Amino acid sequence: MAAALPCNGEAYGEVLAFAYEEAAALDERRHRDWLAMLTEDVVYRMPVRTTTAHSLEDSLLADMAHFDEDRHSLLKRVERLETEHAWAEDPPSRTRRFVANVRAWAGEADGEVRVAASVLLFRSRGDRTPPDLLSAGRRDVLRRVGGDLKLARRELAVDESVLRTQNLAVFL
Repeated sequence: MAAALPCNGEAYGEVLAFAYEEAAALDERRHRDWLAMLTEDVVYRMPVRTTTAHSLEDSLLADMAHFDEDRHSLLKRVERLETEHAWAEDPPSRTRRFVANVRAWAGEADGEVRVAASVLLFRSRGDRTPPDLLSAGRRDVLRRVGGDLKLARRELAVDESVLRTQNLAVFL
């Protein structure tokens, strides 16, 4: 395995700045700003997790996902959120994303960085439903495009096999 980027280095600082700005854009419902942080060929996946005896290996299903999206489908989701027909987000969720344990390595291609992080999403909707907590590990590939880091690939591994949230209308 390649050596991790030094925590006090400029490249690692850029990775952290990207992660924090992305979380802020999503928490503040600046979905168009978030889309601008994605590459044109972005892949955004959250495979279904199963519970298996004695091991966590192979607990993510390769052929089944809660979502498996590209830029077009993410754009369509954002466009729907901008209408009055996004009932899953009426009232809008109040969210807070906590990104932690960020580690980064040089990517396979020039200008790419591989990132592993933990994310905790707090989500509250109205005053009748209990809030959701969704914990996941994230594996990202960031790519330099025009001088900026952009998200080229994300795979989320949620820590629960059965999600206890009413819907997945928000982005992790």
